[in-house]
Amino acid sequence: MNNNMGYAPKELYFSTDAVTRLISGVTKMSDAVKSTLGPHGNTVLIESPNHTNGITVTKDGVTVAKAIELKDPVENLAVRMMKEAADRTATAAGDGTTTAIVLTEALVREGWNSIGSEMNRTEVLRHLSQLTGKAVEKLKKRSKKVTSGMISDVATISSNNDKSIGSIISEVYKDVGKNGIVTVEKSQTSETYAETTKGLKIDRGYSSPLFANDQKKDECILDDVMVLVSDMEISNVLQIEMVLKPIIQEGKKLLIVAPCSNNVINTLAANVIKGNIKACVIPPPSFGYRQHELMQDLAVSVGATYFSEKTGDDLSLINYGSLGHAAKVIVNHESTILIKSSARAKEEVIEERVAQLWEAHAAAKTRADKDHILKRIASLTGGIGVIHVGGNTDLEQKELYDRVDDAVCAVRSALEEGILPGAGLALYSLDVRSMVSENPSEEEKVAAEMLHAAIRVPLIQILKNGGIDHATYYGGLVPDGHGLNLKTGQFGDLVKMGVIDPLKVTRSALQNAVSVATTILSTNAIVTMARSYECA
Repeated sequence: MNNNMGYAPKELYFSTDAVTRLISGVTKMSDAVKSTLGPHGNTVLIESPNHTNGITVTKDGVTVAKAIELKDPVENLAVRMMKEAADRTATAAGDGTTTAIVLTEALVREGWNSIGSEMNRTEVLRHLSQLTGKAVEKLKKRSKKVTSGMISDVATISSNNDKSIGSIISEVYKDVGKNGIVTVEKSQTSETYAETTKGLKIDRGYSSPLFANDQKKDECILDDVMVLVSDMEISNVLQIEMVLKPIIQEGKKLLIVAPCSNNVINTLAANVIKGNIKACVIPPPSFGYRQHELMQDLAVSVGATYFSEKTGDDLSLINYGSLGHAAKVIVNHESTILIKSSARAKEEVIEERVAQLWEAHAAAKTRADKDHILKRIASLTGGIGVIHVGGNTDLEQKELYDRVDDAVCAVRSALEEGILPGAGLALYSLDVRSMVSENPSEEEKVAAEMLHAAIRVPLIQILKNGGIDHATYYGGLVPDGHGLNLKTGQFGDLVKMGVIDPLKVTRSALQNAVSVATTILSTNAIVTMARSYECA
């Protein structure tokens, strides 16, 4: 019998030794990331097998954070928790990862120095959470709705003060509207540019190039077109006879969004070439459950009856009344754009579906799921914009892509919850000490001092990166919302000067930082896998 089966030795760390190592990991992580904060933030050079040529140069805090793994297992546990705070902030708001990390370090450091051995540590951390809730409520009351003119400012700041990016993002959002969706993709050229679609875009092209009626562009363009939506395979033209007869008799046009057999595709394509019918066939978008969701959205958008095998529908019952309508469709070999019409779509049905999707968006846990739902909302309500990020080298393109992606997410967050004065001022100017109860305990006082000191750190760090002592400008009484614009050197109303942060970004960074700091400060014992490091 082998006594070593399942044997996995562990290392144990307790009390001061455990927390000291965690704080060391937190400090190392923060030192690497916080130098990127603000308009005068520095770049970080990273060696990583995950990046092109093994290196990347970036001013993006989350990219730096993701690259950090420390040799000491306890320090690395702290790094992993910090990454969680950054990831949660990025998932919720799309930006603010550096702020979350800087706040976490400040809270941990303040807590370690302030919470005495005679105090009830759990009580201090409970008060810290309560005070954070009050601080968030204050931030919400101070937030302002975003005007179209502010979008460019939000985008410019989040892209590390790149005005050209701010301008591109601003124009795209003006085109697609508040409910529109903007996505970021890598360009095949060195140019960075944007494309917008007023309508519904499906990532599927025509099933046969014979459907193309614009030979110059190799596209099939149909105006005033009826739309058939089904995920059931059409294996014989006779299955849709009740649809084709009135289409041909009345000289109508038809877009079929359904899986079709080669026989059906070839028959329809041959009749299109002969001029007997104006039609086009595309396969359903996506796969699995997402295909079913997108097909439902498409049917709602065009006012069609969706025939699905998942709901046990009978394709032989489909007729002209089951079809939807689009003002125009443009189909190429890889994608389809439908310009919607109000001929058959019902506005109240669309509004009901959008309301359901916003609820699903709030409940979604991952960034990918949230983005997928936002695309669905955009396809039903607004337009779709795509920013294609270029670059002369892979390194340059990767760095720019990260900044553009951050900026797009920041604008989306600003549109959702409003904006606050930027440059760390919204947090710096919160009077946490006034939020304590009438007769505060020693623990509540310590929690207030911890939070008070920590929320001042982002502004101090932003100025420090610009070589400025914060006391020069913030030593005395400062009018509400007034601060230093690092780009111009002017001191004034930051919102009016366009130095702004989305409330959602600031709020998420603070809440996630407090969550991770509380976990670290309440730790008294750590168990890790035993490791041995031998030099080769």
